[in-house]
Amino acid sequence: MFLHQLSRNLKITFTAKFLSEKCILHRQQLYTSTMSAVESAKKAAAFKAVNNHIKDGDKVGIGSGSTVVYAVERLAQRVSEEGLQVTCVPTSFQARQLIVQNSLKLSDLEITPELDVAIDGADEADENLTLIKGGGGCQLQEKIVASAAKLFVVIADYRKDSTRLGEQWKKGVPIEVVPMAYRPVQMKLESLLGGKAVLREAKSKAGPVVTDNGNFILDWIFDGKFDWKEVDQQIMMIPGVVETGLFVNMATVAYFGMEDGSVKERQV
Repeated sequence: MFLHQLSRNLKITFTAKFLSEKCILHRQQLYTSTMSAVESAKKAAAFKAVNNHIKDGDKVGIGSGSTVVYAVERLAQRVSEEGLQVTCVPTSFQARQLIVQNSLKLSDLEITPELDVAIDGADEADENLTLIKGGGGCQLQEKIVASAAKLFVVIADYRKDSTRLGEQWKKGVPIEVVPMAYRPVQMKLESLLGGKAVLREAKSKAGPVVTDNGNFILDWIFDGKFDWKEVDQQIMMIPGVVETGLFVNMATVAYFGMEDGSVKERQV
């Protein structure tokens, strides 16, 4: 009787372990499949944007983030295959490294203050191509480079495509602030616009995130619908604010890579 019960218990244990491992494996496969679809979507959007908007002799602003990696990859391919002559201006250290690693011609806004096109990603884009940017902390440089370009092209995957801001992106609007002013700005934001302004903390070190410009970032978590042009102006009027992650009336066209491999285009 004892041996029979022991055998039965062992069978139950092994079965439970097998089912648990199978469940974990299924989740891993599902995650891998999802991430593969996302990366494919990013690549499709980036490739189409570079194919459609970069021509010989262009001066190109290179944005930051994971989708831009594919844009630089395609740009380097076209330079090699077609002999394009392009000059690239980066928005961040990461973008600069991408340009250098792909043997593209590097410049800056002092030498090349006027650009033909800027290509960059977005954390979210609404139906009017109002953008939230700055999840990676580069919104100031990104906005400067985008404003120097005749054409600003957005590339993203399907997760960034929304009817209104806040629909997909839940981390708020990044706002770059002078370190000494972060607390007054934080309080002013919350009293003026509601919601909650959170100081962004670093993940691999103690303390706040410090931008390439030596500033802090407040993520303003909002709720509801807003006139984003008015909100952007209100935030910029607060002393201590350097720049917001709201890009209003800046993007001309956006390419969203979809799950099925197609690319959705939106123009304003």
